[in-house]
Formats: sequence, structure tokens, C-alpha cells
Amino acid sequence: MAAWTNWAGTASATPQRVHKPRSVAEIARAVTDSAVEGRRVRAWGSGHSFSPVAVADCDALDLTQWAGIASADLETGLVTVRSGTTLRRLNAELDALGLAMTNLGDIDAQTIAGAVSTGTHGTGARFGGLATQIAALELVLADGTVVSCSADRRPELFAAARVGLGALGVISSVTLRCEPTFVLAATERPEPLDEVLEGFDTSAEAEDHFEFYWFPYGSRALVKRNNRRPPEAEREPLSGPRRFVDYTLTENLAFGALCRLGRTVPKLVRPLGRLSSSLLSTREYSDLSHRVFVTKRSVRFVESEFAIPRAAVHEVLAELRTLVPKLESPVAFPVEVRVAAADDIWLSTAYDRDTVYIAAHQFLGMPYREYFAAFASIVGAVGGRPHWGKMHDLDAATLRERYPRFDDFLRIRAEVDPQGVFGNPYIDRVLGPVTAG
Repeated sequence: MAAWTNWAGTASATPQRVHKPRSVAEIARAVTDSAVEGRRVRAWGSGHSFSPVAVADCDALDLTQWAGIASADLETGLVTVRSGTTLRRLNAELDALGLAMTNLGDIDAQTIAGAVSTGTHGTGARFGGLATQIAALELVLADGTVVSCSADRRPELFAAARVGLGALGVISSVTLRCEPTFVLAATERPEPLDEVLEGFDTSAEAEDHFEFYWFPYGSRALVKRNNRRPPEAEREPLSGPRRFVDYTLTENLAFGALCRLGRTVPKLVRPLGRLSSSLLSTREYSDLSHRVFVTKRSVRFVESEFAIPRAAVHEVLAELRTLVPKLESPVAFPVEVRVAAADDIWLSTAYDRDTVYIAAHQFLGMPYREYFAAFASIVGAVGGRPHWGKMHDLDAATLRERYPRFDDFLRIRAEVDPQGVFGNPYIDRVLGPVTAG
């Protein structure tokens, strides 16, 4: 038995068996063996989800040896990648082919299967989450059958499995619609929070990829505006020394030290938050897209994130700004705000509505339950949908009210996994037991 813990230490497991397949046939054999013996099985990614979505209470599938690009069509941009491939490796291999993902989040440690299965997203009012870039999926079902699905082939399975929480089968490969390499021109600067909110809709529409971080107890936000440029555009990346100072020294080492100080002496968190807000600086640079989208995060934290209707952003942030100063335990980490276009994926947090994502964070080891519970109540009032890979306490009864196609997803689940082979305690909570259609 091998002990497993996720990145933030919020979930752990000691599975009875760990399978390390090197092929689709070996994945299918492991799934079939587990099912026949009445055990449940979950695929492990990189452990970057904050929720216990990846916990394997019986058998685990470690897919790290099933990785890399399997095929690529440079004319169509269709790239088939094995499910255990991390986004970091995928970005490097796509770069070598002159291709890129259309949009990315700011972390690249996740596997492609884990990222799409939990609804990982970036930002941009005209762009969807990573799962919207999928052209086809190959899955191993509970009976060991290997099936493919797309918009034309088994379309309902496709609508469900693109954000499937690992509850429908083990993804063996993902075919992505990629595009030619492009450059992102990045502008990051502090701005008064009130002005950022006043111009929110204008900025979301004007910028290709817009987001901001609000530092509690401060009056300013760090605003990021990334805009797309053709591949031949001149690149002006940050110099090595500037990158070291801005990212390694300031955003990781120094910020981590401030957080540890605040954890030790909580009464200092509020003045330290105001200090962090006042020390924000401006930077402008341009580089290949994945080098701009992705940033290094070495300061560990816990996170809860909800997707809300875009029209509700001002209401929710006003309540959150009122809440934070009243909390018994102070908040050491900023709140992140991003945007996304509506999509048609059944359990996507952006299903059928233009979306704003609001992420609440707390430094690891500091109290967060009061904060996250109050945050969930605020966003719940406007139909907020929790990110599947982030921390939340909602169950199937509540989630059914927030997802119009929730019962359709359960119907597909009952068809492809009638015995609940791919369940775990988290899946039991958020989806409920498998029931016959």
C-alpha cells in the first residue's frame, strides 16, 4: 500500500493497490480486475486538486507512465495526448510542433485528464475552460471496454465526459484542438479596486485575457491584461534578473515569509495585507503564450472557487468586501477574479452562462472554515457553482439545483458505470449513489 497526499495536504489516501499502466490495454485490465473483485478504482493525476476528487479508497491508477503526445496533425491542429501527460510537458511538446493551447490556467502541474475532468480554466470572456478545447475523448469504461466519443460519436457521453469528475471512466487519451503558436503581450499593474470594478465589463470585453487579484485590507488590485499577438510578433520577455526578483524573490520567497509571519502573529495579517497591496509594481512583457499564462507557485495555500453569473459579480464582490474585515480569523491571501464564456458541457461550471470565477484562498495552516463557509453562502445566493477541484461542502441535492443537465449526467453514469466502480467518498457526496435510469 502506498500513501498519497495532495499538494495542499487537504486530502489523503492509502489505496489497497496502485496500478501503473503503460498502455490502454493495461488500463483496461486494471479496471476490469478491480470491478470483478468488487473494488472501486480512481485515476491519480498530479494531486493538485484541493478537493478529495482524486482520493482512491480502494485501487488507484497511477498514469504517470502513460504520457506524451501520441499524434499530431499540423494542418488541422488536432493533437492526441495520453491522459497522464502534465500540462507542463504538453506545453513543451506543443511548442516544439509550433502549436499551442488556446487558453490555460496559471498552473501547469496538472495532468491533462485531471485538468479537464475537474473543469480547469483560464480567463477570457471569449474563451472557455480547457475542456472546451477537446475534440474527442477515449475512455476505458467499467467493464473494460475502450470507447471513443466526440460531438458526432456518442455525443451525450461526450457532453458528460469532458468534465466527468472521473466518474464515467478512465480517460486514456484526449484529442485537443490546438492552434499555431502565438505570443501574449502582458501588462500587469496595480490599480484602485473601485476603478477596476467600475470598469470591469469594459476590461473583460476589451482584453483577450483579463483577471485581477484583490488583496484583502488593501485598496488596490493587481490587474493582469494579456492580449494575443501573432507568432511573428517581437517578443520581449522579462530578463532573468527581473523574473527572479518579481517571481522567485517577491511573489514566492518574500510573500511566503509575510504569510508565515502572519500565521505566527495573526494580528499582523491586516497591516501586512495593506503593505502587500501598496508594494505592487507594474511590469510589461511579451512571450510565447504558455510562458505568460503559467506562473510558478511555491507558497502553499487552500482554495475555494465558485463560478457565478457574470451579471452578479458586483453584488458578490461587494458582499465579500464587507465580509472579510468582520471575520474572526484574518485572510492572508488575495482573492482572484477571472472570466469565461458560456459552454455546453453538462457539468462545466460555465454551462449555459457567461461566467465570473471568484477564488478565495488562505495560507496553508491558517484558519479558513469560517471564511470559506461565508463565501459559499454569498455565492450560493446567486447560484454559484463550485469548482470541482477546489474545496466546498455541497452535495448532490444542492448541485442538482445549479446544473440544468445534472440528471442527464447521472443517467449517462448509470449506463456506463452501473456498479459505481469509479466512485469514492467525494463522488458519492456530489453525485449521489448510482441509480438505474
